[in-house]
Amino acid sequence: MMSCENDIEQVKLVTGNVVEPIESAKGLEILYSDSGKVKVRISAGEMNRYLQPKPITEMPKGVKIDFFDDNLKVTSTLTSDYALRDDFNKNMEAKKNVEVVNVKGEKLMTEYLKWDEKTGLISSPEFVKIITADEIIYGNGFESNQDFSRYKIFNIKGIINLKKNENTENT
Repeated sequence: MMSCENDIEQVKLVTGNVVEPIESAKGLEILYSDSGKVKVRISAGEMNRYLQPKPITEMPKGVKIDFFDDNLKVTSTLTSDYALRDDFNKNMEAKKNVEVVNVKGEKLMTEYLKWDEKTGLISSPEFVKIITADEIIYGNGFESNQDFSRYKIFNIKGIINLKKNENTENT
């Protein structure tokens, strides 16, 4: 039987080996760009990069991620108390007090969120709470685009106000 664990503390407990980072930094900011345009800014209090057991970047003191549009306007912000990035597969797990806020002020809260950098999707299989101007929505499971403008909530609970679509006829 084989298993894979990404959390460095869990790897240390299982293997009994001290896993040392190949790089460490404190108080850093990383910018990701595409075609010369900044798309993402990651700020972390501490970062540790590891090659073993697989290439990962750990941010044990929390992370703040700003997502930008083509005009360098922040479209959403993700924060958490802990983050772990799989450098090979280009996805990140945010854990503990995870919040995502979009430009409309809508807020997602959960304890676990995954961001797939290649597809630009964020998701969680766990309990989520979304607060909008006139709703509080609860669910178990969630997925969205990274700017948190279009989202799906699974196993939904809460009060949802449905707005009448102007393009439909009254029946």
